[in-house]
Amino acid sequence: MGVDYYKLLQVDKSATDDELKKAYRKLAMKWHPDKNPTNKKEAETKFKQISEAYEVLSDPQKRAIYDQYGEEGLKGQVPPPDAGGPGGATYFQTGDGPNVFRFNPRNANDIFAEIFGFSSPMGGGMGGGGGGGSGMRGGRSFGGMFGDDIFSSFGEGGRPMSQGPRKAPPLERKLPCTLEELYRGTTKKMKISREIADASGRTLPVEEILTIEVKPGWKKGTKITFPEKGNEHPNEVPADLVFIIDEKPHSLFTRDGNDLVVTQRISLAEALAGYTLHLTTLDGRTLNIPINSVIHPTYEEIIPREGMPIPKDPSKKGNLRVKFDIRFPTRLTSDQKAGIKKLLGP
Repeated sequence: MGVDYYKLLQVDKSATDDELKKAYRKLAMKWHPDKNPTNKKEAETKFKQISEAYEVLSDPQKRAIYDQYGEEGLKGQVPPPDAGGPGGATYFQTGDGPNVFRFNPRNANDIFAEIFGFSSPMGGGMGGGGGGGSGMRGGRSFGGMFGDDIFSSFGEGGRPMSQGPRKAPPLERKLPCTLEELYRGTTKKMKISREIADASGRTLPVEEILTIEVKPGWKKGTKITFPEKGNEHPNEVPADLVFIIDEKPHSLFTRDGNDLVVTQRISLAEALAGYTLHLTTLDGRTLNIPINSVIHPTYEEIIPREGMPIPKDPSKKGNLRVKFDIRFPTRLTSDQKAGIKKLLGP
């Protein structure tokens, strides 16, 4: 694999963006050439390696290529013919030949300035002439600036430091799901098209397939975020892509929180004399539930644990609530009226 970027930054292969940034900050400050005047050559080499490692691992596209093909694949070596990129999106056709991704590391100084908001921990420029210095910056001591408050948002003279490239606002898309899918859980695959930028700033179109694991019981409005999956533009952090669960209408059930609600249409005779509920659940089971109570217009039969799964514990479920629409006769004969009075009268 060549250089081990994870080892360089002293992080695990599962490191998050925050962990990568924290590791870079710590090591870049330690190995910055201006802070190592006695072993400047070694520090410069280390500093460049750390910067390159951070640039690769903090970029989802470059990290995916590195994880699969190593440094050689990242820097332009053509992978084997049968080596497809992850999700079909990592490698793409360019003018350099088939399936080549060209990566030229950015200047280490630029990365440092982007993260810290200034170009040198000693107050001068990088490398030539700004080094030695007095250990002071803007009237603040070296220890104060890079000791306890190394991550302070204020730089020279107490002015706010640059926060680096601004991040584009999130892109939101609805993800329609049937009630059955939300009941059982499902896997959705979404094909997206986006532009990514190479080291020279040139943008190239790529397509990716994103896999979304919809968990049982998820509600309408649940958000699934794919960090920085928007288009890449110069001096801008790509937007996050956010999918928002939407619920398709169901022909029988409606949802109320974790409960399912269904309305059954019955005759007045069934309401008074007894009724057996026959119902097919969202997972295909048949419920046969006799109701012996008198069913009045506001009556509601509650069937425990036959509602939607509860997301935090799918083994538990809400309730099924059955409401009734009672069909009253439009007219009664004299004999029917007399019979009803005889049966139901005091």
